[in-house]
Amino acid sequence: MSMSEARFHDLVDAAQQALEDIFDDSSLDVDLENSAGVLTVRFDNGSQLILSRQPALRQLWVAARCGGFHFDYDEAIERWICDSDDEALGELLARATLEQSGEELDFDPL
Repeated sequence: MSMSEARFHDLVDAAQQALEDIFDDSSLDVDLENSAGVLTVRFDNGSQLILSRQPALRQLWVAARCGGFHFDYDEAIERWICDSDDEALGELLARATLEQSGEELDFDPL
C-alpha cells in the first residue's frame, strides 16, 4: 500500500524539524532556512546540506558536498533509508556534517 501524500509531508516535516532541533542544540554556527518545504543548512565555511521533498516519488532528497541521495521511508523501522545503499538518513547527515563542518553530531533517531 502506498503512502498518502499527507503522511509523506508529515514525515518530512518531522524529519526536518528534528534536524533543525539538533543543529539548534549544537554549538555549530549554521544558518537554517526552511522555504517551500526545502530545508537548507549553511555551514560557516559556505558548504550546504539541502533536504528537499519529492512528493510524486514519496522521497526525501539530500544534497551534500559528498553527493546526492534519495531516501524512502521504511514504515517497518520508522526510518528514512537511502535507496542506493540502505544508509539511514541520520547516518548520512552525521557523516556529511562531520565532513563539512568538522563537528560530530548525533542525528539518531533520524
